[in-house]
Amino acid sequence: MQIAKAIILVGNRDFGRCPLASRLPTALWPVAGISVLERLLSHLVDQGIKEAVICGSGASSLVDKMNITDNRLALSIFDETLPMGTAGCIREVAGDQTEELLLVFPAGIVCPPKIDMLIKAHRDGQSDLTVMLNPCCRSKTDMGEASGIYVCNPGILKHIPKAGYFDIKEGLIPKMLHAGRTVHAAKLPYHAGNFRNRQEYLCAVSSYLENVPKMNADFKSLNSTDSENVWLAENAKVDPKARIDGPVVILDGATVSSGAVVLGPAILGKNAAINKDSVVINSVLWDDAKVGSNCQIQRCVVDYHGVVRDNAVMEDKSISFEPEGVLGRVVDLASMVVKNNASRLQLVLQPLDKISEKFPNWTWLSRKNILTFLALGLVCIAFLWSYWPGLVELWELWQQSDEYSSGLLVPFLAVYILWSRRRDIACCPVKPSIWGLFAFAGAQAVRLFGLFLMYSSAERLSVVLSIAALILLLFGWKFFRKISPILLFLCLMLPLPNIIQYHVGLNLQRWATSSAVFCLEVIGYAVTQDGHTIDMGNVSVAVLEACNGLRMITAFFVISGLVVLLVQRTWWEKLVILVSSLPIALLCNTVRLAITAVFFTILEGEYWEQIFHDFGGYAMMPLALAAVVGELWLLAKLTVLPTEEKAIIITRQGG
Repeated sequence: MQIAKAIILVGNRDFGRCPLASRLPTALWPVAGISVLERLLSHLVDQGIKEAVICGSGASSLVDKMNITDNRLALSIFDETLPMGTAGCIREVAGDQTEELLLVFPAGIVCPPKIDMLIKAHRDGQSDLTVMLNPCCRSKTDMGEASGIYVCNPGILKHIPKAGYFDIKEGLIPKMLHAGRTVHAAKLPYHAGNFRNRQEYLCAVSSYLENVPKMNADFKSLNSTDSENVWLAENAKVDPKARIDGPVVILDGATVSSGAVVLGPAILGKNAAINKDSVVINSVLWDDAKVGSNCQIQRCVVDYHGVVRDNAVMEDKSISFEPEGVLGRVVDLASMVVKNNASRLQLVLQPLDKISEKFPNWTWLSRKNILTFLALGLVCIAFLWSYWPGLVELWELWQQSDEYSSGLLVPFLAVYILWSRRRDIACCPVKPSIWGLFAFAGAQAVRLFGLFLMYSSAERLSVVLSIAALILLLFGWKFFRKISPILLFLCLMLPLPNIIQYHVGLNLQRWATSSAVFCLEVIGYAVTQDGHTIDMGNVSVAVLEACNGLRMITAFFVISGLVVLLVQRTWWEKLVILVSSLPIALLCNTVRLAITAVFFTILEGEYWEQIFHDFGGYAMMPLALAAVVGELWLLAKLTVLPTEEKAIIITRQGG
């Protein structure tokens, strides 16, 4: 088989059209417990592909969420910081190669075709670019439908502009035809199962279940007179009185109760449950999804942890996760209380008068302002419900990104600062302001801007803006001004926009390399700089993007911001401390790189080098803290005036 390189294109989230796609990229949608992207990568390895590239917006975060352990595939990632089109992605990842064929696949594909069949179709067509088409279900004479799969010769790269947005269908193919190059269309023997929304996903799953030759050895066939073509995991439970007509796959831990009916094609994910007398037709339940009793769902996709309540009738819908448990009960209880009249509300609140007497004065708990706290609680619940998907995504980003892991501490530190200032804040009068409504509308406008134009940084910024607007609405201007520094501190939990991070990170990486070379030359080493590599003769130290110092800058800004909000100093002293965090971070990163380069000339073995590389990053934190403490001490010595001495007059009384 001719050597080929696979390029997997990850599309942007389908905001506004498919609720599930706006929350979870289609590449991570599961089929029988495994995401379609993992299935595609496994298929490529089994077909002999040695090298693959995943490219698109957020490609690295997708890979972090998958469990890829096969070392046979050399997998690389290209994060698309700005939209550059399908052909533009090929341009960026293909490089200057002149030998390998380029196989382009969409990430959302359930039944990828065999590689040798694609190469044969491309070779038989004797073209520079082969467009693979799905067979049309309506008529055998139709040309077919686009599958998103392309087979390309390396020569197509010269027809792609060196920069900017460029698409395959609207840009590359017309340009190649105009230049006299050949473009060939070939039809696949079966539907590839490419999808972009719920309807196409269900069709792809149906095609997969009807054409799959056999299931994994972990599955067994369900032996029942009322059940056919049903594959059951070992720990799945199906009541004898349930009826299942395949093709249906039931994964580990899933349960089907008595009287339930499941008509395939359908898949029940891990720990999914269908309660009594419910009917599920041509639907897919993801892991931990629940269907209540006496329900009817047809052509639906139930999200992870999604719940279909009892007696519900759902058809052609995407059923997303909604908070349950204590949060749901609190919302229901609050709604019931609000619907009651004022006199009944007073009766409900009357016992709180005795309880409020036992609390300190700074808690504000009294009959006069209990309604304010109730309104605040309802607003918090509504805020969490509205922003929950974005907050979960931000939480995952804190855990996965080294540069912004310090953002995880910011909300907790902000709560601590509020607690330390509680007595001062308690003195502020509460006077709700109507301007908070306009501010909240502006925050939601920023959020919509981020959603529809796919700027995730704008959506994250709207979280802080909405919190500030709600505080202004509920508590008024004086309270807002009192805690405005804490609201600014909350902005430190937000990652930088991708375009800013790209340019800042590139410049920091270049500066870190040059400054480390300068330090090494000062202490007597003969070194040369080649791009982002420090050559020390027998040892070459590469300054990677992760070593550019952005992680230290974000962490030191959080530390400096906390110090500024806690210490009692003048405003200009606090400004000096805050501004100095940038040079301190750059200095510490330079020292770390220089020391690391020196020890790489002494230590041998990747194990010790990795340990020292990681330890060097942690060792810089005490150095930075010592620099901040020393700065505070120096400012105290320079700015604190000596106490005024008063003369002591001693008098002698006459005898």
